[in-house]
Amino acid sequence: MLTKDDILSSLRHIQDPEIRIGIVDLGLVYDVVVGDDGRNVEVRMTLTTPACPYGPMILTQVKDVLDATPGIEDGKVSLVWEPAWNPGTMATEAARLKLGIW
Repeated sequence: MLTKDDILSSLRHIQDPEIRIGIVDLGLVYDVVVGDDGRNVEVRMTLTTPACPYGPMILTQVKDVLDATPGIEDGKVSLVWEPAWNPGTMATEAARLKLGIW
């Protein structure tokens, strides 16, 4: 059965094309909910800004990963805006260093 960590690992390669840092390391993926049967997965995530020009592309890439993952029958991507993304507290240390935030 798939776990939250399995899904996060699969999403790590997706980068914000403008910043060139992975969406997981940026803290854009707020939660991954795996259903009791392991076949239904919801990724709750945000974007760096509501006006992000790459938003549709990033969301499509996340959905494509879910659709391509064996064992997932229903993969859903939910875009949320609360809490507002804050790289100073949500991004990994490595991502903050790349962004010049310490």
